[in-house]
Amino acid sequence: MIAFVSGQIAALAPDLAVVEVGGVGMAVQCTPGTLATLRVGQSARLATSLVVREDSLTLYGFADDDERQVFELLQTASGVGPRLAQAMLAVHSPDALRRAVAGGDEKALTAVPGIGKKGAQRLLLELKDRLGEPTGPGAAARVGSAVTAGWRDQLHGALIGLGYATREADEAVAAVSPQADEALAKGEQPQVSALLRAALQTLGRGR
Repeated sequence: MIAFVSGQIAALAPDLAVVEVGGVGMAVQCTPGTLATLRVGQSARLATSLVVREDSLTLYGFADDDERQVFELLQTASGVGPRLAQAMLAVHSPDALRRAVAGGDEKALTAVPGIGKKGAQRLLLELKDRLGEPTGPGAAARVGSAVTAGWRDQLHGALIGLGYATREADEAVAAVSPQADEALAKGEQPQVSALLRAALQTLGRGR
């Protein structure tokens, strides 16, 4: 098992970071929230989980060990693979997921792309005794608020990390704001990964 990777960030993409480790570029799949904290040329340490398949080896990276542990625990539920587990952590922080499961909050889980009402009900039953209690500060905060409240900052930081100028990032965030407002109007949380893809398309058209 590769428990973590540490080195200089060689490149960033919408869904992964390339970390230079001993002269080798390690491609690490990360959530938008984690990517937003990284900068090309700067050193970083990412907790990692290696997923082995017959035809692939995929390394998933996380801001800390707690996030990695939750990622691995989520996959003990039936029907939850690494991509869905990562999507859950892209929408909710580890403690937010713990609160959602402890409180039987279906709405919080259905905010994750790929999880419907029946799937949320099943996950609540299967994960109830697996994730544990919230551990971080502000444990009483609203589910999902730790990750979703600052979508503008996450998106802006991710664009800067990808090498765009501050002005370009500002314009891209403004361009996708109606998409985020539409989600909020429906009572849903803006998905930073989808907004990042839309922002990159906007920047591509402007060049």
